[in-house]
Amino acid sequence: MSSSNHNEATIFQLADQFIALANELTQQHEDLGKVGTALRFAAARFNAFEAAIKSADLQTEKANALTWFTNEYREMLDDNLEDHISNPPAGKMDDNAEATGDSSDVQQFRP
Repeated sequence: MSSSNHNEATIFQLADQFIALANELTQQHEDLGKVGTALRFAAARFNAFEAAIKSADLQTEKANALTWFTNEYREMLDDNLEDHISNPPAGKMDDNAEATGDSSDVQQFRP
């Protein structure tokens, strides 16, 4: 296995650990939206820390860092949205909400 393949596997393994913790917190708090928001905030906070550590002059490089992290996230999110379109999560709506078309968990995303 090449070092590149080893690094990719490690990234997915680490991601699975974060997802497992997010799933655990979702069960504890019964609030998927709150856990999702907390996870995005944690990612933003950690990525800002990463940029600060890696940058010689963060003030000068801030716009480039924003573009780079945003593009990385957008590509990852797009890949995962496509995966969920092809393979919808089981139990996404309960039978009653599905029958009536009414669910408080359904959200329409708008910018």
